[in-house]
Amino acid sequence: MSLFKKHNNVLPGFGMTLGFTIFYLSVIVLIPLSALGFRTMGLTWSEFLSTVTAPRVLASYNVTFGAALIAASINAVFGVLVAWVLVRYRFPGRNIVDALVDLPFALPTAVAGITLATIYSSNGWVGRYLEPLGIKVAFTPLGITLAMTFIGLPFVVRTVQPVIEEIEVELEEAAVCLGASRWQTLSRVIFPVLLPSILTGFALSFARGVGEYGSIIFIAGNMPMVSEITPLLIITKLEQFDYEGATAIACVMLLASFLMLLVVNILQKWSRRYAE
Repeated sequence: MSLFKKHNNVLPGFGMTLGFTIFYLSVIVLIPLSALGFRTMGLTWSEFLSTVTAPRVLASYNVTFGAALIAASINAVFGVLVAWVLVRYRFPGRNIVDALVDLPFALPTAVAGITLATIYSSNGWVGRYLEPLGIKVAFTPLGITLAMTFIGLPFVVRTVQPVIEEIEVELEEAAVCLGASRWQTLSRVIFPVLLPSILTGFALSFARGVGEYGSIIFIAGNMPMVSEITPLLIITKLEQFDYEGATAIACVMLLASFLMLLVVNILQKWSRRYAE
């Protein structure tokens, strides 16, 4: 009798599937990223540093990463609330609200940017009431944050929603029976379970905000040193045929996003161990 059992799988064996996986990832991810790195090598180290640390470039970093961080933090809070309401409550129009969450996925980014700029401009439906209060949204960094919040919300909701569905209500009832308050139930029973998914949604929302272009340029104002995002600066350098400068800035953004995802993955592993 053979010591090894032969499993009849629908998909081919490990070797073939691994080969297809590596080939697909190489074509879609590794080759484009390596081309980005090779093009940047056309610059010397001093030229690279002077390009990525120019005052205009540093200002775009502050706008892009700062707005993306704020937007992801907002989505991490309100996205969980939206997911909780959709899972735990039944109300008229629930299916419509659930479908609206995915609207930023389906809506072209340029259409989203034009719509937001129209609504929050000085004569828009909402902007006309905010302007007398001294709150200017369109063509300011605040508008950039608003656009990033809009396009990043579904990432948090759709990441947290399945986890909330798996949480048994009996756990909360047991905590209450043992004398736990609502805050204790939330912080010690529910939050540890949701934390890994919240971090994942936060990271996805942040990454989407950093790389977003279409929905932002219409509401940003695109003023250098004030409301210019890094993707727009990359496009500007490409239009000026400064390909090495554009790829150098893109490499910095890629490295920053990778480090952000790495930190979040480490926090996820720690939170899972803490929850166990």
